[in-house]
Amino acid sequence: MSTNTIAIHLPDGSVREVPSGTTPLEIANAISPRLAAASVAARIAPLDAAPACVCAHHTDEDPMYAAADESAPRIVDLATPLTADVRLELLRESDPESLHVLRHSAAHVLATAVLELFPETKLGHGPATDSGFFYDFYREKPFTPEDLEAIEKKMAEVVARNEPFLHEFAPREKSLEDFERDGDFMKAHFVTKFTAPGDRVSFYRSGKFVDFCRGPHVPSTGRVKAFKVTKVAGAYWLGDEKNPQLQRIYGTAFFSKKDLDEHFARLEEAARRDHRVLGKQLDLFSIQELAGAGLIFWHPKGGIIRKIMEDWMREECLRRGYSLVFTPHVARVNLWQTSGHEGFYAGNMFTPMELDDAMYRMKPMNCPFHILIYKNTPKSYRDLPVRYAELGNVYRYERSGTMHGLLRVRGFTQDDAHIFCTPQQIESEVAACIDFAEAVLKTFGFKEYKVELSTWDPGDRAHYAGSDENWNLAIRSLDNVLQAKGIPYKTIPGEAAFYGPKIDVKLVDVLGRLWQLSTVQFDFNLPARFELEYVGEDGERHQPVMVHRALFGSVERFFGVLIEHYAGAFPLWLAPVQVGLVPISERHAAYAQKVESALRAAGLRVETDLRNEKMNAKIRDFANQKTPYILVFGDKEESAGAVSVRTRSKGDQGSMPLQEFIAKAAELVAMQSTEL
Repeated sequence: MSTNTIAIHLPDGSVREVPSGTTPLEIANAISPRLAAASVAARIAPLDAAPACVCAHHTDEDPMYAAADESAPRIVDLATPLTADVRLELLRESDPESLHVLRHSAAHVLATAVLELFPETKLGHGPATDSGFFYDFYREKPFTPEDLEAIEKKMAEVVARNEPFLHEFAPREKSLEDFERDGDFMKAHFVTKFTAPGDRVSFYRSGKFVDFCRGPHVPSTGRVKAFKVTKVAGAYWLGDEKNPQLQRIYGTAFFSKKDLDEHFARLEEAARRDHRVLGKQLDLFSIQELAGAGLIFWHPKGGIIRKIMEDWMREECLRRGYSLVFTPHVARVNLWQTSGHEGFYAGNMFTPMELDDAMYRMKPMNCPFHILIYKNTPKSYRDLPVRYAELGNVYRYERSGTMHGLLRVRGFTQDDAHIFCTPQQIESEVAACIDFAEAVLKTFGFKEYKVELSTWDPGDRAHYAGSDENWNLAIRSLDNVLQAKGIPYKTIPGEAAFYGPKIDVKLVDVLGRLWQLSTVQFDFNLPARFELEYVGEDGERHQPVMVHRALFGSVERFFGVLIEHYAGAFPLWLAPVQVGLVPISERHAAYAQKVESALRAAGLRVETDLRNEKMNAKIRDFANQKTPYILVFGDKEESAGAVSVRTRSKGDQGSMPLQEFIAKAAELVAMQSTEL
């Protein structure tokens, strides 16, 4: 093969030999002009790179500026010259990565429109997000709603011009000089941070607009067809309130008007399902200003659901070989010093309180307490694994403004468990935790989930405890479990806990939203800090390894997700009131009492409306409370020992013998069915 020829390996297994410098668009055109027209971007990977579908990587650096990892699969423009043998995949609109590229390009269209309308504005950055995009601007005069309308109209003009996105380069020193001369302090900062002396700086040009950016982008502004500017908000430069306040304009973009309309329909549905609104409407919980932010008051109806959740979890723990423990809410600072929380986690803990014998802190986690229980008696290899489970109250200092209903609080109940085992047992124990997590999701009605493996950043030793050897062993163990179970996952570097890597299981709700709940963490650090031991088969003392796992994550957060997933219409087995009774008139009160007693005897939760109100008003009130079953009865039903059944989902189902209804409802509860 000529040195000026490269080999392009395509997904169908074919290989094309093309001149060095050939672009993905040229290859697409050679295959089919229709394919070229349908392509948005390309994924390239060195021949020895891991397949892109096995894992993905996340970086905290802004993708607009951060340098690409040339050794990993990456997304590039269709106009990118290919200069080495690579695997090439052409991405179309249906590929998830394409939407991110589109939104990044839409952020540039937004910035173009702003500068054309308000040329005095200075640019910050404008990344794509999971729901759209934003761009930060510095401008002394605030943007008004009328300005946003004008910006969106100007964006449509930019799109109509169909200007190509061109990748250009300039010397770093000249770029800095130009930005500083024009007062573009944010762009100067980004060039300084993300490039080194002597580098060429990457820019993208579309028409007269030029932005410091590494891409990738769609071929031209004309591909940004379905977009909407949504709002403007304040954001301090670099997140520091001492810096200038920027104006962050948000928007979203899709490849079609249909997808855009569906997105806003989903937002409306999400607002309808907001657990804070439903929590008040259904009288489930409250947050009391007099008591403080981030502290949850469970009302009787919410309390019933909490009891069901906790009872299920405790019974399941016992069935799976866990022992239940209970531990204090506070401990001496000395304990948190030994565990490492005082050094690594102090910013998330409540400040110490001085008592007569020592300084104490409220616990942010249960793990040191479970360790003390383990250490209280000698252990042999025959005792392992030891599994301790607790629904324990913990307290973490969340900043004002970060709390959000049940989803982010200062005091919560963690369904915590800690497993102490030998190194040989670790993978089977982690696999059992994953199985348990899947059972939680299935039982409570979640059919889909995604998995992430959070690892450490070896270059940031200050934030992690333990040796390289231990970290590599821990990461390899978790990876082995996921590979053996055939579970697809993303690798998230730098997101591990300070004491070890973790597997996060994120459920997908009915609206397709991801929720971080279940986590399984490997810990080699705390057993060493507390000098834990067991006597091995060889008669020698050995150090156990430890698994942390929480499956609800927290009872509060899981409950919040349940409310939104079901829009407050809980399945029968979880509903706080399962059956509402509506006697047609006062003379049916005695029969109502008989029906209620029979239902309660069968273990069903019942509420009878004996108010002097019209039947339809009573039915409407139960329906507004999303009661699964409403039983209506008058003379006809009483004489027949029957009830007229209405279901939440299907309406009036007609008359049914009372005992037949009880048998049916009790069976659905026993099955933990999500159907009525």
